[in-house]
Amino acid sequence: MSQVLPDTISPALFAERSDAIADAARELAAAGWTPATSSNFSMRIDGDHAAITISGRDKGKLGRDDIMLIDMSGKAVGTSARPSAETELHTQIYRRYPDINVVLHTHSRTQSVASRLFAKDGVVKLEGWELQKAIAGQTTHDAELAIPVFPNTQHMPELVAQVDAWLDSGRPLHAYLINGHGIYTWGRDMAETRRHLEALEFLLGCELDLRRLSA
Repeated sequence: MSQVLPDTISPALFAERSDAIADAARELAAAGWTPATSSNFSMRIDGDHAAITISGRDKGKLGRDDIMLIDMSGKAVGTSARPSAETELHTQIYRRYPDINVVLHTHSRTQSVASRLFAKDGVVKLEGWELQKAIAGQTTHDAELAIPVFPNTQHMPELVAQVDAWLDSGRPLHAYLINGHGIYTWGRDMAETRRHLEALEFLLGCELDLRRLSA
């Protein structure tokens, strides 16, 4: 699919963002976190646009041609390619957090199982783990880090509304799980977002181990 960029967007910047997304996707696919073309990844371009993975592509084989431009309403810009059905969840984060520049969504086995196990509670409460400090803003293992688990739905406005309700309540949000699905997390740059994703994968795995060992 050809990508036509608005005059306000530098082709070099779009290429840089596309390469960063593709590189991260290939590495996460190699870790087994993006099975069967699942998952989606994006990076902010400017206040009005983001680069995001095209729907249905094998995340282990992404290149620049597998990344497209969208506006902050989730609509394709300058291409006939189709973004992920979950694009609104990316643009929601960019609209709510002006300092956030990357959103990563994966489907690892650990994330998927944890989403089912904790769905009844509606939240995973992480506390006492040193690695909580890998999450931006977390300065101590003593604080509770709450990762909500939202019900899965194919109707994206419903899921967007649930995330908005959590944010509007004033509760901190660093990531969330979707029941039977996977995790969404974000950060100010790719390195921070990858750190968040890897830390949460580890912490969720620890919680699953505790449940199993105490059963």
